[in-house]
Amino acid sequence: ICSFVRSPKGFPKLKNDTFLRAARGEETEHTPVWCMRQAGRYLPEFRETRAAQDFFATCRSPKLCCELTLQPLRRFPLDAAIIFSDILVVPQALGMEVVMVPGKGPTFTEPLKEVEDLLKLRQKVDVAAELGYVFQAITLTRHSLEGRVPLIGFSGAPWTLMSYMIEGGGSTTMAKAKSWLYRHPEASHRLLRLLADVVTDYLVGQVAAGAQALQLFESHAGHLGPEQFQDFALPYIRDISQAVKSKLKEEALPLVPMIIFAKDAHYALRDLARAGYEVVGLDWTIRPQEARAQTGKDVTLQGNLDPCALYAPKEKIGELVKKMLEGFGTQRYIANLGHGLYPDMNPEHVGAFVEAVHAHSRHINKH
Repeated sequence: ICSFVRSPKGFPKLKNDTFLRAARGEETEHTPVWCMRQAGRYLPEFRETRAAQDFFATCRSPKLCCELTLQPLRRFPLDAAIIFSDILVVPQALGMEVVMVPGKGPTFTEPLKEVEDLLKLRQKVDVAAELGYVFQAITLTRHSLEGRVPLIGFSGAPWTLMSYMIEGGGSTTMAKAKSWLYRHPEASHRLLRLLADVVTDYLVGQVAAGAQALQLFESHAGHLGPEQFQDFALPYIRDISQAVKSKLKEEALPLVPMIIFAKDAHYALRDLARAGYEVVGLDWTIRPQEARAQTGKDVTLQGNLDPCALYAPKEKIGELVKKMLEGFGTQRYIANLGHGLYPDMNPEHVGAFVEAVHAHSRHINKH
């Protein structure tokens, strides 16, 4: 299905815009739903497609990214697709080497250790040259979707990318990266500014390629306290939404809805709701009513079922979804998990989640 299409223009007409309407705060007949990591290892067909390929080689193949993005949509009536890629393609574009080590995850061969190491990074990144493969994947997938649902593009946020670049991979404490914030605040801001500029161009390029919404992942927000978040994360999150919007206008590109997902950052929900994003994504550690109270009426909320709830029997998943919908309300709301799907999850339970959102939200809307 994913043979390469040359012209990015002339995209098929969108048939299901429920997700985009909810993101913009318009009324919807049912609550739209998609899942973070919906293209993933929990699907046998995903494992089969990926079997012979190195992870980042897969990310660099527009054809494979397209196939992996479409797989969950063949199984489930999801309301959005998210392009298959990885947040660490941005550090790669800056000249860092990242490899996927089986059983360990993404690993940087030479993480940033000293402030001088910043000089090794590309100071000016031509995103079309370095990340053009992501743009090609988006264009190809947008055509291959045939207008079924909107396509979401994404990027990691500066602090999360910085933490990987210094830690060299995953970490439970982020102590190396956080020590930079205390020991080298100026250098930290230099790095975060560089990342914010690249992320801005990258997101604008994704819209030019055909992305119909954008999500910024601040996955490591929970490692920061309120003060560090205020200093080192929030200003760049704000700058990115403003810069992306003004560049989209300048380039006469569509002003697509933007989602900010800052995991474990409930201490910053009020600020995030005013950071210039149409949608605020939530993890599972906050009550829906509390999130609504803190974010106000002018943003759409997205989330926040505990991913582990999908290990429950299907009837139980239905009950949890109903409770979640009652908490958030069915409008100005996009159902999702509070984080990504895990590799050992049963696809049938993912289907039960998606169907429960549609069925219960339609029922609530009718009554």
